[in-house]
Amino acid sequence: MSHATPESQALIERFKAFYKDVKHPKLDVIGDMYSSDIKFRDPVHQIEGMDELHAYLSNMCDNVESGRFEFLDQLIGPDTAYIKWNMYFRHPKLGKETHVVRGVSQIQFNERIYYHEDIYDMGQMIYEHVPVVGWAVTKLRKRLSAT
Repeated sequence: MSHATPESQALIERFKAFYKDVKHPKLDVIGDMYSSDIKFRDPVHQIEGMDELHAYLSNMCDNVESGRFEFLDQLIGPDTAYIKWNMYFRHPKLGKETHVVRGVSQIQFNERIYYHEDIYDMGQMIYEHVPVVGWAVTKLRKRLSAT
């Protein structure tokens, strides 16, 4: 990957600032960062278009009690970036504690981001916090690591 241009660096800094607070993202500036034909993927959703992404993000911030990203590392080129992060969040359906999920975002862009994929472990995010399923996932992980 080539070195970041000043424009790509600035876009990634806007991206990181946007996602700093998951509960209160500035959805009115989403068009400054994403192209109208944005394709977004994560382990649960596949979204196309600005309206769908806006609705998804709006729903996400309505459902979490709190959330923030801690950005750990990044590799930025002229049209692609990989950003490693921890997401801290509290969700009413997952108890009162703050949960941490590690992941990576792959971003592709020209003037704006047209592809955004978040990669993270769904088990770490949700399954381990649901009582019966969490118990089964924990047991399975222990069993697999013993062999």
